[in-house]
Amino acid sequence: MWGLYLAAVDINSYSTWLEIDLNAIRNNVAKVKDLTGVEVMAVIKANGYGHGARPAAQAAVQGGATWCGVARIEEALALRRAGISCRLLVLGYTPPSKIPEAIDQQITVSLFDPELTHSYLEFARINGGILKAHVKVETGMGRLGMLPEDVPDFLKSLRGGPIHVEGIFTHFAQADEPQSDYTRRQISIFNRLLDELRSADLKPQIVHAANSAAVINFPEAWYDLVRPGDAIFGMAPSPQTPLGSDFRPALAWKARLISVRTYPKGSGISYGSRYVTSGNERIGVMPIGYGDGYRRIDNQQVLVGGKRVNVVGRVCMDQCMLQLDEVPEAKVGDEVVLIGSQGDETISVDEVAARWSTINYEVVCGLADRLPRIYLE
Repeated sequence: MWGLYLAAVDINSYSTWLEIDLNAIRNNVAKVKDLTGVEVMAVIKANGYGHGARPAAQAAVQGGATWCGVARIEEALALRRAGISCRLLVLGYTPPSKIPEAIDQQITVSLFDPELTHSYLEFARINGGILKAHVKVETGMGRLGMLPEDVPDFLKSLRGGPIHVEGIFTHFAQADEPQSDYTRRQISIFNRLLDELRSADLKPQIVHAANSAAVINFPEAWYDLVRPGDAIFGMAPSPQTPLGSDFRPALAWKARLISVRTYPKGSGISYGSRYVTSGNERIGVMPIGYGDGYRRIDNQQVLVGGKRVNVVGRVCMDQCMLQLDEVPEAKVGDEVVLIGSQGDETISVDEVAARWSTINYEVVCGLADRLPRIYLE
């Protein structure tokens, strides 16, 4: 589901929804571009970090991104079918059988293994045309990438063939820890390889390394292109790497109260009756549960009437209950905010992530497809 634009829908017809501020995405991309002065690849993998891939890509390009990065070829092909025409890089694995489509759709793939690259060559020769590629270098992430010492001969072997290596990149493991020397060691390893390639007239045209954290913490890693992901959605890479105040969160998660009832003392609330009312208590129900990506944990809060209220009892698959004694005016149909602002109160995605003992990336990437995405212009 790509989502709906607010001007075309009646917001009152939804019991729960995500509001995605496309202007915030445009603004955040523009801020990265202004800060770094180089090209921007907006990373919109995992359905645009839960925000919706196509609208996020469109907004990012409008904000100044010249590339979009995804994790899988299927994501890139879906963007092409949706009319996204900017340059696309698959940052992860591409099955060899998909190489003809990558060539036809002008999708750039990553090379990180010689044997896999040989399979790409075979499919490229059969298909005809030129496959565009970027070589990924392992400098300390311990995931995907070619060892630096293997890269020069690898690049030589591809000269004159159907694979055009237009870029080279690496990925940082600790860029969100600005006091750590680990990223600087990775940059040093990468720079030594670039110097060697430059001397041998082998260096590809485009060099990139900086994710969102490195955009903030390591300007020496900006090179020709930066690859922000969470920053373009207004999310800080880590508590140690906050975004500037000019960046704006793009996502809010809202719902409506669908029931408000007063329960007498001793009433069990939700599965297992782990929460029992201590007196007459006003209990509300919102149509959100772990089926939507809302974690089944205790001690959560949401906003009702501009005030924080507690989620009580176990979170169900499709509903959860709220203690509403602090909001006596609350009634069926009132708005509930799970992420975002209401009145003078705000619950940020970082606060939710801290309650869930995880990171903001996982919160938004885990938001279910069944949640309607409403796009604000």
